[in-house]
Amino acid sequence: MQKYEYDKLLNRAISSLPEKVVVQERFEMPKGIIFHEGNTTILRNLVEIADKVNRDVQHIFSYLLKELGTAGDIDGERAIFQGKIPPKKIQERIEKYVNKYVLCHECGRPDTKLVKINRTLILKCEACGAIRPIK
Repeated sequence: MQKYEYDKLLNRAISSLPEKVVVQERFEMPKGIIFHEGNTTILRNLVEIADKVNRDVQHIFSYLLKELGTAGDIDGERAIFQGKIPPKKIQERIEKYVNKYVLCHECGRPDTKLVKINRTLILKCEACGAIRPIK
């Protein structure tokens, strides 16, 4: 019977793993490109943010309008808000949206879907299987 050294076997196993398994990709909070044009505030990359968090553009936009307490329109890939809103305030609302409607509260992954059952909106995680109603 042949004896093996644990450290040598472990190092050999780690070296044979593909690099993607060793380095895990982390979710980055989407950053808004925000600027003022006259008396309006423009979020230039609304569609890009929606794609990154895998949510409907209209859902994110409606949430931002309600949270910011203003009116606005979607113009192509950008959102236009009435009034001069500080960029920091819009970015905080985007992060609040991601924490409430995107990230799983069990495992913290962004692999979730919004499902409506009866009249209740539910956040369902596709990574761990957790289900949580959203207020």
